[in-house]
Amino acid sequence: MPEESVRPLERGLAVLRALAVADQVRAGDLVRATGLARSTVDRVVATLVRIGYVREHGQELRLTPRLMELGNAYLAASGLSGEVAARTARLADDLDESVSLAVPDGDGVRFVTQAARRRAMSVAFRIGDLLPAERCAPGALFAAEWDEAAWAAWRARLAADPAGEAFPALPPGPASPPPDLADRVERSRVTGWALDDQLIEPGLIATAVPVRDAAGRVRYALSAVSHTSRHTAEGLAELVLPRLRAEAAHLESLPAAQLPGGSKQVTEAHEDLPRERPGDAKAELGPGYLQSLARGLTVLRALGAARGDGLPLTAIAAATDLPRATARRCLHTLELQGYAAHDGRLYRPLPRILELGHARLSGLGFADIADPHLRQLTARVHQSASVTVLDGTDILYVARAATTRVMSVYITPGTRFPAYPTAMGRVLLAGLPQRDRARVLEAAPPRPLTRRTVTDPAALERLLDRAAADGYATADEELEEGLRSVAVPLKDARGRVVAALNVAQHAGNAPLEATVDALLPALRGTAAAIETDLHTAARFNGVPMP
Repeated sequence: MPEESVRPLERGLAVLRALAVADQVRAGDLVRATGLARSTVDRVVATLVRIGYVREHGQELRLTPRLMELGNAYLAASGLSGEVAARTARLADDLDESVSLAVPDGDGVRFVTQAARRRAMSVAFRIGDLLPAERCAPGALFAAEWDEAAWAAWRARLAADPAGEAFPALPPGPASPPPDLADRVERSRVTGWALDDQLIEPGLIATAVPVRDAAGRVRYALSAVSHTSRHTAEGLAELVLPRLRAEAAHLESLPAAQLPGGSKQVTEAHEDLPRERPGDAKAELGPGYLQSLARGLTVLRALGAARGDGLPLTAIAAATDLPRATARRCLHTLELQGYAAHDGRLYRPLPRILELGHARLSGLGFADIADPHLRQLTARVHQSASVTVLDGTDILYVARAATTRVMSVYITPGTRFPAYPTAMGRVLLAGLPQRDRARVLEAAPPRPLTRRTVTDPAALERLLDRAAADGYATADEELEEGLRSVAVPLKDARGRVVAALNVAQHAGNAPLEATVDALLPALRGTAAAIETDLHTAARFNGVPMP
């Protein structure tokens, strides 16, 4: 008897796809986009909100950085290592051009690494974006290995969608017909590389070389992208081909544990499976919670451990704590939807997973990640909350959620204050190595701003040591009379302090210890939530810091 598909999982994936292609979405928009009943959409959304993949902002629904766990599962399973990403960034620096690594996805090309140069005219493609094979340089390299069925599928797709509307990453507006793909494939076979001479849009050019696996198959395409304002297409190829070929040869020589798509296990950490068991939420929310959708997404995440050839059903069932039959039905559904492959024994994730919001979310900056958590913190404590980074000897405000009160602290992003008399500055200074901390304090010797400002170097050093040990800092009327602040650090995945989070309020008559006791639990909880999103978003993607 054929295995049955898990319908709630199918519907949940359809809703995620619809959310991934629009900026502002409401439940009614999802009904129109998916064809699902409003009651079904509401249950799917409620489940995704509970999992933490969707956030409600008024009537609007927004994807959260935690959803990137799904795309990260594919990237982890592909064996994408820190070394590969770092080498791509160094190559971009050496060439002074944008560099990307792409994989085949059906008759499309999907980006898995992107190191873009920051210019007025620069490449805007993101990790997870999909381009049609006929409109980019890597497409010719991948199409060289298509069989007749693949070519037939490509021709059918081109006939049904000549404008490429199924590829949201394509620039809007009419495009000139691309050169014949078959001719470009034959040329790439002869030359060993492929050229994009304004196939995507006027002015954009690229050169790509193949990265092959041990069997000689093209598994990845390494590309350098530029603009006709800098080079001709042929001039770009002449400039970058030697370095691209050398880098491709290096990637092919890496041990299997480091090369994307390698057959050995790698030791990089991956996100834990969901902390909450689907059954717990089902008991709490009842029929409004789709347990089978939650289980299916847990199975998809578990595929992140499927390095190389894949994982057997028994391993996936054990990792998700699901019965084998349940895990098998989820895997069957994921296979039918194009998110997993099965060779008869082993399962592995496919790059189509990246269409589930990964590209959209990979464009988030640090302030974008922090902002919704700041709003929640402000609503909880009824005081203004901010995030700052250290910029020289100052703290620089990069995100803020303010309350409306008779007496409130008026600060906007971009505001600067000296670091030494502020709680956030002390958290940031406490996170520096001793030598760097001393350099900052020497560059801006403390001076009294109020009668309570600590300016004695030894006393200030003790405060910073205590902040490092306690994991928080305070400043009580040291920057301005009547202003009190409590701050905690925000750390990256390596444990380095990269920003500070605070709540500031009027000092009033309450002792400082009472303010700390009232605010610190909420501050630490918010910091943990921001760090979780930051670590997920930054795992395979550079999150822009101010």
